[in-house]
Amino acid sequence: MNKRTLYLIASVVLLGIEILIGIFAEGWLRIYFGDVLVIILLYTLVRTVLPKIRFCGLLPTLLLIFCQMVEGLQAWGFADRMGITNALLRILIGTSFAWGDVLSYCIGFVPILLWEILSKKSARQ
Repeated sequence: MNKRTLYLIASVVLLGIEILIGIFAEGWLRIYFGDVLVIILLYTLVRTVLPKIRFCGLLPTLLLIFCQMVEGLQAWGFADRMGITNALLRILIGTSFAWGDVLSYCIGFVPILLWEILSKKSARQ
């Protein structure tokens, strides 16, 4: 099985977990763990589409910046200011800023950065 297929499987599994968290979870699991997994899900999706990217640490860093920018847009009230009324789109964009989300993205950044570093080392050997 090639890397692209493995990343696709990981993406589907992570998306399923995210959906289950969104439907059934409460408390810290829904509030924080879902956000930790979001950045990991984004990573696996990008690696599915662009498996050859090999700038160690660049992709995780760009995803962290992206997630923080989305959180910043939530603080600004982007969905309301842009008049977005579609419920699914509002869920995807998010409508409320939380410092816990910022921290959760940073926590999710760590395993994907470590994965990049370790996979680069194993590719050299």
